[in-house]
Amino acid sequence: MSTLAVGVVLPSLTTRREQGLDLRTAARHAESVGLASVWHGDHLAIGAPVLDVTVALATVAAVTERISVGAGVYVPALRPVAVAAKQIASLQHVSDGRLLLGIGSGGGVEQWAAAGVPYAERGPRTDRALDLLPGLLAGEPLLVDGHRVTLAPAVPKPPFWVGNASDVAIRRAARAGDGWFPSLITATAVAAGVARLAELTDRPMSVAVGATGALGAGVRSQQEIETSIGAAYGISAAGVPITGGSNEVAARLAEFHAAGSQHVVMGFADGDWRRQCELLAESWAVLGS
Repeated sequence: MSTLAVGVVLPSLTTRREQGLDLRTAARHAESVGLASVWHGDHLAIGAPVLDVTVALATVAAVTERISVGAGVYVPALRPVAVAAKQIASLQHVSDGRLLLGIGSGGGVEQWAAAGVPYAERGPRTDRALDLLPGLLAGEPLLVDGHRVTLAPAVPKPPFWVGNASDVAIRRAARAGDGWFPSLITATAVAAGVARLAELTDRPMSVAVGATGALGAGVRSQQEIETSIGAAYGISAAGVPITGGSNEVAARLAEFHAAGSQHVVMGFADGDWRRQCELLAESWAVLGS
């Protein structure tokens, strides 16, 4: 098998309802077909039904044994930093060290307002969390807002992969992260980001990419998915979606690997979620053959 790891975004509540899935069944299926990781986002108030990321990942960890569980991405600045540390430590503990922690400062103004956090403070609060979380997770007594805080149990720190493709995010990853986790970008853009990381730090850095698409036949085309992404995010998504059969998908995964990525996390834009997992695993096997 290739040294590239391939994971999958867990199905949304809407997809689970429409396809007769539950979170536990989905996670076990991804593990059974051999994928490396399962992921869940962190959203507070986005106008759509979504589970709390910590509850979802704890549920997944309880019903799986091997597969990594990932937050893609966790937003620590929405919470007091000690609360964020407690949530992260708890997930690392109940998953037996299988947690992968994407960290971001995203979301719309409404989400930050719902958390009672000024939108303009999201960047500084994220930087502060990145500075304090390692010590808090290790059980070190730290001064937090003038109070000495010691959290237990201490846990091994999960890798911190800083999300987003912006230069601010790349600089944040180089300063305080263990990796970089952009989404919805091409392999060419990944390679440029990897080069920028190398300019900023000589520490070894992991690179993971959040991708989207629909595999196999009878699903939305690449152009249809590009249009949908553009409408949702106001960006150009030319060349971003991954579509096609096993050989075509394997070739796209190989492009990301050649650009410097060690992990690709796939979210499905169409199709039966279970079958899409199977096709993704088959494509990954083609890449490694």
